[in-house]
Amino acid sequence: MNNKNFKILGIIPARWQSSRLPGKPLADICGKPMIQHVYERAKLSSSLCDVAVATDDERIFNAVKDFGGEAVMTASSHPNGTSRVCEAAKIYCELYKIKDIKAIINIQGDEPLLNPVMIDEVAGLLHDDSVNFATLCRPFKDFSEADNVNAVKVVMDNKGDALYFSRSVIPYIRNKNKIKIYRHIGIYGYKLDFLNLYVTLPMTPLAEAESLEQLKVLENGYKIRVKITECQDDDSCGVDTPEDLEAVRKILNK
Repeated sequence: MNNKNFKILGIIPARWQSSRLPGKPLADICGKPMIQHVYERAKLSSSLCDVAVATDDERIFNAVKDFGGEAVMTASSHPNGTSRVCEAAKIYCELYKIKDIKAIINIQGDEPLLNPVMIDEVAGLLHDDSVNFATLCRPFKDFSEADNVNAVKVVMDNKGDALYFSRSVIPYIRNKNKIKIYRHIGIYGYKLDFLNLYVTLPMTPLAEAESLEQLKVLENGYKIRVKITECQDDDSCGVDTPEDLEAVRKILNK
């Protein structure tokens, strides 16, 4: 595949509503809204032709425009971020009359400490003709962390394709010296054609049971390529609560 002609667009879905931290995309972190930190880190990736924020909220849209970023207004009826990303990709390509975007990387809008190397790692997987959907993982540093149901686990086959994602600890380990437990990192890359297919797939029993949308891909017989990130000591973490926000502020203040 010709890398020069393989254009990848980065899209950051951002919505106002959050059960634990409403308005978090505009939460101030060291003088900048959180969405600006994410956007600026994404722009450091060498793999993206451009980056755009996808939102249904004018406050977020205007904030992105104010700091000079690209933003796309989407419908408010999307069931999840993936659906919003899909619509935003279509709007962006129509707006700028771009016909040669080959893939999309979905970048979480609540990752102000995102390492842009991770974007490049996902992009690298998408250059493989056999890969339509790609994501990352890293081993847990402490087995006790794996008990957290909000830390999604993943197991892969010998080729690196996901066998299963779960909020439970997988696999069950009788001998902890024999195998690692991997934590899924929520950054997703899709070939554009597959993204258009993905959003049409209905939710499936396992996806609903675990509340993990990506499982519907596996349940429908498609593959998800998973790379173990080289960013093992990265400080990046999602912001879901006021405590998370304070932790990120302390890290950036250093």
